[in-house]
Amino acid sequence: MHNMPGELVLKNARVVLPDEVIDGSVLIRDGHIADVGPSQMEGGADMEGDFLIPGLVELHTDHLERHYSPRPRVRWNPVASVLAHDAQVAASGITTVLDALRVGLDEDADVDVSEMRRLADAIEESAAKDRLRAEHFIHLRCEVSAPDCLEGFALFENDPHLKLVSLMDHAPGQRQFTDLETYAAYYKVYMNMSDEEFRRFCERRIAESEENSPANRRSISEVCRANGIILASHDDATIAHVEEAAADGVLVAEFPTTAAAASASKEAGMAVLMGAPNVVRGASHSGNVSARELAERGHLDILSSDYIPFSLVQAAFFLGEVVDSISLPEAVAMVSKNPAEAVGFKDRGAIEIGRRADLVRVRLDDGIPVVRTVWREGRRIA
Repeated sequence: MHNMPGELVLKNARVVLPDEVIDGSVLIRDGHIADVGPSQMEGGADMEGDFLIPGLVELHTDHLERHYSPRPRVRWNPVASVLAHDAQVAASGITTVLDALRVGLDEDADVDVSEMRRLADAIEESAAKDRLRAEHFIHLRCEVSAPDCLEGFALFENDPHLKLVSLMDHAPGQRQFTDLETYAAYYKVYMNMSDEEFRRFCERRIAESEENSPANRRSISEVCRANGIILASHDDATIAHVEEAAADGVLVAEFPTTAAAASASKEAGMAVLMGAPNVVRGASHSGNVSARELAERGHLDILSSDYIPFSLVQAAFFLGEVVDSISLPEAVAMVSKNPAEAVGFKDRGAIEIGRRADLVRVRLDDGIPVVRTVWREGRRIA
């Protein structure tokens, strides 16, 4: 799907550049941006005044797993699941995606680590056979409190598609779940536990975290640093959490749960990532800090669609409207240039001469961005 065409002109567009929006044209040649300017170039396709933005770059999406296991104990063909996920991602304007797969699983998981590896193989097989619209890589989410975390990590650590590893600890009473009422709403209801069962469940989770997390974090961090894999922290809530992440060599702070942790992460040189659904809804579904608040403070760098692929483009246009201090180019950079460069992709993420022609045509309709056309390396994919 990614054979590069010779030359293509996209004219009469509102082109979102890294620092401004211009009325003009973009020339694509051999899959790359050859020229950008305010003049209307000869020939080509008329964008009818629609926005032209860079292809979106998604670092953290759990969406693939929902296609593979759409209902409890239901499994779909892994390759078919990847293709369904890919189609929705591309139609949302995402041209580069890091598919989040989990290792370190326990009784609340409906999948096991062998299935995660099976999905990774399906991604890589589909890429090799040119089935995919977007370009796919792997983001490995490591639950460091789990006894089998390192065993699962070993199945992925030498995979060339692995670009990002996040260090997670979802034990109750900390990070995402400092509020046990929120934790109970998530786990007790989901797993249909009695009060006594939930109490024992929490005690076991806390004990596993105390026993396993420090050594697992250290082992995984060492491998990632040695192999050039970008590290992310997950749900940091305190200054101590951020200091631990900095010591591990973390470069991306995923979903800090407090304003203090987000500020400290920025000061430590990390890129702060928050959920696009949080921006659109105006609040975290876990009751933690609002992404809009962090944006207003200047402590937000990257947005992730998390569980709704379309939320990425929606949040970019929405954030540029609701936060006075953020321009549309700055908001678009949070879903394109910033995430691309955070994981080492210097060839995409902005409409600049020499970069890949990953582009999205967007029309605003009653405040909702309508994705009309998507190109990856100059070839239409949606």
